[in-house]
Amino acid sequence: MKIGIIGATGHVGSVIFKEAVSRGHEVTTLVRDADKAKKMLGADTAIIEKDALSLDAEDLTQFDAIVDAFASPKSYQHLDLATNLVRLFCNNEHTRLVFILGSSSLNKADGTRMLDDVLKRFANEPWVATPIQQVHEFDFLQWVDDVNWTAISPQVSFVPGERTQYRLGTDEVMENKAGKQVVSFGNFASALVDELETPQHHQQRFTVVDD
Repeated sequence: MKIGIIGATGHVGSVIFKEAVSRGHEVTTLVRDADKAKKMLGADTAIIEKDALSLDAEDLTQFDAIVDAFASPKSYQHLDLATNLVRLFCNNEHTRLVFILGSSSLNKADGTRMLDDVLKRFANEPWVATPIQQVHEFDFLQWVDDVNWTAISPQVSFVPGERTQYRLGTDEVMENKAGKQVVSFGNFASALVDELETPQHHQQRFTVVDD
């Protein structure tokens, strides 16, 4: 499978890259800094050096799947990138778009969103703009029915760690056997690549928790 990863030099994007490569997929990094990508991921890494918001059909239609692991201090750019990708792949049944959305878009047991708790505790923190925008991104995707998209969210605690065992859910916060809402980067990447290899969530979001 030919996979393009937007933001492959980020903490999560780099783990997804390594997981996909380890399974024999042909992976291209879509990054702003080619030198950084080569140093981090290897000198022979396939690279398209371009700002994410400047990517066009000529750059992207070669891929079977595109993973949006984009990170930006300008929070509104998450939604900007999502809408651009949707525009480019409208009525394209072949190319799979996978969007990584933060845990704030997940629901609690009472039906309210995790974002409500985040805003109560951290309303004045500048980083709160990013989870807000990613909730908007998920709301937008739910209206999209002419693009082959999937979204994946981590749990509240999203931490470095190796691939072990994991469980899947849909839109709700989940706990592991120890009662913790946590998933490792390794398990998250494994679940994402598993989804690419064996699609289960067409035009749906799913979530993953450590077992």
